[in-house]
Amino acid sequence: MPLATFKHLSSKNADYGSAEKYLLFEHDEFTNKPIFDENGRLIPRENCRFTTLNCGDDDFAIACMKSNLQYGKNRSRNDVKSHHYIISFDPRDSAENGLTVDRAQALGEQFCREHFAGHQAIVCAHADGHNRSGNIHCHIVINSLRIADVPLLPYMDRPADTHAGCKHRCTEAAMNYFRAEVMEMCQHEGLYQIDLLNGSKERVTEGEYWVKRRGQAELSAGGKPTKFETDKEKLRQIIRKALETATNYDEFAEQLLRGGVTVKQSRGRLSYLTSDRTKPITARRLGDDFNLPSINAVFEQKSRQLAQNGEQSISSRAGILERLQAAKNAKIDTYHDSISQMVDVTPEKGAGFEHWAKVFNLKQSAKSVAELEKYGFQSLEDLQTALKMAKTEESECREKLKSVESELRGKKELQKRVLAYANTKTIRDEYRALKSDIAKAKFREKHESEFIIMESARKYFKEHGITKIPSYKSLQSEIERLTSQENELYAELKEKRSDVKRPQIIANNINRTLHEESNKSKDKNQEI
Repeated sequence: MPLATFKHLSSKNADYGSAEKYLLFEHDEFTNKPIFDENGRLIPRENCRFTTLNCGDDDFAIACMKSNLQYGKNRSRNDVKSHHYIISFDPRDSAENGLTVDRAQALGEQFCREHFAGHQAIVCAHADGHNRSGNIHCHIVINSLRIADVPLLPYMDRPADTHAGCKHRCTEAAMNYFRAEVMEMCQHEGLYQIDLLNGSKERVTEGEYWVKRRGQAELSAGGKPTKFETDKEKLRQIIRKALETATNYDEFAEQLLRGGVTVKQSRGRLSYLTSDRTKPITARRLGDDFNLPSINAVFEQKSRQLAQNGEQSISSRAGILERLQAAKNAKIDTYHDSISQMVDVTPEKGAGFEHWAKVFNLKQSAKSVAELEKYGFQSLEDLQTALKMAKTEESECREKLKSVESELRGKKELQKRVLAYANTKTIRDEYRALKSDIAKAKFREKHESEFIIMESARKYFKEHGITKIPSYKSLQSEIERLTSQENELYAELKEKRSDVKRPQIIANNINRTLHEESNKSKDKNQEI
């Protein structure tokens, strides 16, 4: 999970002890089955914190079963027995904002007391997520039955929502309220946070997440280092590619059709049908970037840019690259000025596609020749020279970006080591205060993990020639400077790629046209 998120799962499992077992012991990520060691024993999770609330002297499972018997609830197989909420923090919070498992546990307990008062609960913080990215997260599992009266909260709309003996309801209003509270908590604690209330640009469901995880695991097991992509990810890429060149809905639909996707509009909602499916995928399942308002917003933005660019004029035509840039900024009609790569005419796709492809290629060929004259090039050799210069600048920009990225990674790793070493200060001071070797040996054995962290940090400092440990604050300032520089280089590289792409397409189209004309001439000579 990339940034702080809030997630909900409901369970009809009557075995409340399974929740405790899952939180305290290692489980397989794909099957959710417990993992045993060579002696057949469960393997405890590393670096986790566990607390029960409102359970008295009993453990969570016994307390929940007693309450269910007392109030006569959760007897049916279809009853929701428990609710599982997960607050997942950004991986950067641990290194940059000082988030620890203990702090996450304290935040989870506070959140549970404020919003799930009256429920028996488990609060358990873990140090790592499914993808081993270091995102500290906190689980809150509550019995669906409420055992005490609670105050009326803003999301509650029924008197029963506050009474003992009634059950918790996770409504849409409740989730929005909880998300807002998580956002406020992260803001107050100085942690990374996104807007959880306004959806996401890409909506990855739990099912899609696990499909991707399993697919990537199979690729890795087969020795293939390639990136696994789900069908939804591929569809998102096709849609975004179509939006890059389209300036209105009709062009957008045409571009998608060329990619094998049919877009349908019904009552203001879009759905996308790929050639290998019989049921379309709705825009809502792909993310907010793919619904009709967002797509129309892209077209409106392009229209405003066209209006602004239409007022500009080319002031100078000196220099090959300057002429390329001037032509790019002076476009009046993006659709009519845009140039695309000529496509392969494949009869296998049908007569309709073959006819469209031939007409499309003729248009692109004519546009390419017109663009060659528009730039002022006398020959293809001039265009190739311009392309070579543009590629050189792109390569130089990419090298600068790689250098900054490498330096930024090094600073972040150093900051991580500095923070880890600073957290062992108390242990180091106590160790130095000990007099006897026996006491030191016992102390070292008791705090073995801290000593491992300390020695690892010292080794890192020595290997990198660091004699004076920099302050966390100075490293943070340096990281922010490099991040800003990295973003500027990303934007510059994007422009350089654009300077390369357009003349490359023109050159390819003209070369292809000349090649096809040459083949036609040979065929005619053979017929004669």
